[in-house]
Amino acid sequence: MALRISGVTLPNDKRIEVALTYVYGIGRSQSMRILNILKINPNKRTKELSEEEIRLTREFIEKNYKVEGELKREILLNIKRLKEIGAYRGSRHAKNLPVRGQRTKTNSRTVRGNVRKTMGSGKKPTAQKT
Repeated sequence: MALRISGVTLPNDKRIEVALTYVYGIGRSQSMRILNILKINPNKRTKELSEEEIRLTREFIEKNYKVEGELKREILLNIKRLKEIGAYRGSRHAKNLPVRGQRTKTNSRTVRGNVRKTMGSGKKPTAQKT
């Protein structure tokens, strides 16, 4: 039986430690913490888990963690709140610019939509002399 957690089907042939990271909101360290609490061997493959281990994992994650849609919704609401209160971070989100203080004179091309595949291409044309 394939393991499904909050709408995500985990791959059968991967170690459970890695397979859990397919769920949005669970990373490698979180995955290890969950497996330690449930006393499941992280080297087991997903398909090798017993029905009881699958049930325990699913219940534990749904009870103790915000994952997938619920987490995405919370993040969007936080960004919306920043925009509404007029915070600097909110205005950066609205303009699609880096939010965490990175420089934008150079770098941040992908965020600004000025992607250069080779040197010189994609460069914005300089102003003409009059």
